[in-house]
Amino acid sequence: MKMISWNVNGLRACMGKNFPEFFAEADADIFSLQETKLQEGQIDFAPEGYNCYWNYAEKKGYSGVAVFSKIKPVNVSYGINIEEHDKEGRVITLEFEDFYYVTCYTPNSQNELARLGYRMTWEDAFREYLCGLDKVKPVILCGDLNVAHREIDLKNPKTNRKNAGFTDEERGKMTQLLSSGFVDTYRYFYPDTEGVYSWWSYRFRAREKNAGWRIDYYIVSERLKDRLVDARIHTDIMGSDHCPVELDMR
Repeated sequence: MKMISWNVNGLRACMGKNFPEFFAEADADIFSLQETKLQEGQIDFAPEGYNCYWNYAEKKGYSGVAVFSKIKPVNVSYGINIEEHDKEGRVITLEFEDFYYVTCYTPNSQNELARLGYRMTWEDAFREYLCGLDKVKPVILCGDLNVAHREIDLKNPKTNRKNAGFTDEERGKMTQLLSSGFVDTYRYFYPDTEGVYSWWSYRFRAREKNAGWRIDYYIVSERLKDRLVDARIHTDIMGSDHCPVELDMR
């Protein structure tokens, strides 16, 4: 099974940057998007052979996620069943026969950590949601989780120590999640690999210099480890300030 996740930073803009071509070429069984920045009816993208699911933010041009699956799920839900957190179109959960598939666009803590307090509340609620699913059947989580977990996961850890996405608080929440019975699949296969990132600022020619961050993930329940085949980061694919990430499972 081939799964791909990509923060497209505005799907309408990405459509003009070879997104449809990459989608077709990838031929994934499940393809997830974050930061679609859409309202219902603003785009006509319904790829043949896929079941399509969208979650839109109430605020226009903001957030939003989508999932395209060749396999029809037995159930689909939107958000995490907490009104405070479900206005921004951040989560879709597909339930299949033997696992849950969750795509997520985690709230950014923003400049000067203006939203760090909300982010911490979100993290606890989302972890509880995932653990609740995990008690029923294994979970595959993907998306832009807006945190570089370890120093190896970004180019300049020392200068970013207190910046959004690399605060001790955010990193600690990722540690808590992984300690709750989950595995970061890229680090499972490549524990010491450096210099491979999934997001680069549009400023300072960051992508050209590969001054990036690994903030896009596939995270799975520990009991799925035996089914893992490979995890990849497609750094050569343009069209967004993020690149697609992939998980292959048997």
